[in-house]
Amino acid sequence: MRMGVQSLAVACGALALCLALTTATNPGFVVRITQAGLDYAHQQGRAILEKELAQLHLPDISGDSRVLRVGKVRYELSRLRLRDFHLPYSRITPISNVGLQVSISNAFAELDGDWRVKFLFVRDHGSFNLKVENVYIKITLSLGSDTTGKPTVSTSACSASISEVRVLFSGKLGWLYNLFHKVIESKLRKSLESKVCDKVAKSVHNDLQTYLQTLPVTAKIDGKTGIDYSLVASPRATAQSLDADLKGEFYSLAHRSTVPFPPLPLAFPSDHDRMVYFGASSYFFNTAGIAYHEAGALVFEITEAMIPKEVGFKLDTSVFSAFIPQLEERYPNMPMKFMLSTPTAPFLTIGPEGISFQPVVDAQAYVILPDSSLAPLFVLSLTGNVSAVINVRSGRIVGSLDVGRIRLSLKDSAVGTFQVRMMQSLMNVLTSNTLLPRLNARLDEGFPLPLLDRIQLSNILVKFYQNFLLLGADVHFQPRG
Repeated sequence: MRMGVQSLAVACGALALCLALTTATNPGFVVRITQAGLDYAHQQGRAILEKELAQLHLPDISGDSRVLRVGKVRYELSRLRLRDFHLPYSRITPISNVGLQVSISNAFAELDGDWRVKFLFVRDHGSFNLKVENVYIKITLSLGSDTTGKPTVSTSACSASISEVRVLFSGKLGWLYNLFHKVIESKLRKSLESKVCDKVAKSVHNDLQTYLQTLPVTAKIDGKTGIDYSLVASPRATAQSLDADLKGEFYSLAHRSTVPFPPLPLAFPSDHDRMVYFGASSYFFNTAGIAYHEAGALVFEITEAMIPKEVGFKLDTSVFSAFIPQLEERYPNMPMKFMLSTPTAPFLTIGPEGISFQPVVDAQAYVILPDSSLAPLFVLSLTGNVSAVINVRSGRIVGSLDVGRIRLSLKDSAVGTFQVRMMQSLMNVLTSNTLLPRLNARLDEGFPLPLLDRIQLSNILVKFYQNFLLLGADVHFQPRG
């Protein structure tokens, strides 16, 4: 009995471990292509497929046929040339747990070629015209990801059927071909049906798969950080959309470390007014703070040269001695500078009201001695409410920050204790006129969205939800000139 309980416990433990290992990783960033987006992509793809099908090369056809009152006839059809191939009606549909299905109906094509005939002692040749109508093609596309996290697509199924084939032969003995045209039409139909699916598979591999490879898995932002947009799972089709779960993680180029917290699940809304939606989680933005903090990019220097003239004060001990009398005694009328840094990475929250966070900044004050060396004066801890405005421009997430009233506390001092409350307004002016413009200038440069090559976004929508930001847009594909 005891052994049975132990075995059951081991089995339960093994099952729990397997479940933990197979649990899907939550994405930090989600891309959703709606039916409208799929329809637009399908229009672009249909135009490419039409051109590809119009370049079909059909093999020569030859054989023997018995014709009433004529006997055995040897025929040959060669130099089969497609004039055009039209796909007037088609639709793309996401199929859950399968992928995408493309259905083409009432397609038609026209081709011509040369014929040769031999029976008894008679030989002749001429040309013919073939009209193909009511072509139906059904294509199933399977979606996946490769070892680098880029999306993949392949043709998992294809069927083509042609309802009507009409051949018109010209030449002296064209009438003879017309006596056994059904045999010719049957062979041409089978040849064309098989070649259509071959061409579809090649087009998917050479055109669509190659294009999907233009999705940037990693995007270098600047000399310090990058973004990881690799897929954490294969793209999945639902009844109304195609969803792609991306890692959505900033990282330091110098040293990539493990993020100390996991991404939270995203309760993606059922919006479908735009062609594409991007869900940027709080995890996505917070890894940016970690990456920049680790890269040493959240360190800022404030000198007198950076203060706009209209602010109307100098950054020297004569100004601060009004709050710290000891400065006048030890360092009279000497220039100062501040070094601002974050002791920890900033952490923001996203809710229906927007993005907000309360960063903590250490402001180390120095006096600049006559030999240009620095003497530490004091360290202030600065905190305040910060809100963000987010938008999309030129395929990049851009933003700006707005800082409320800054609160000060004295963290360390080499010039004795003093009341920091009197310094409140001065530090507000100093940070809002030097630090904030620099941060907003960087945010205005933006961070790239995961976009395929030659994709432009318009009709931008920005909404805030719990733990993530939703960006919606319509898409325009810019062909190569």
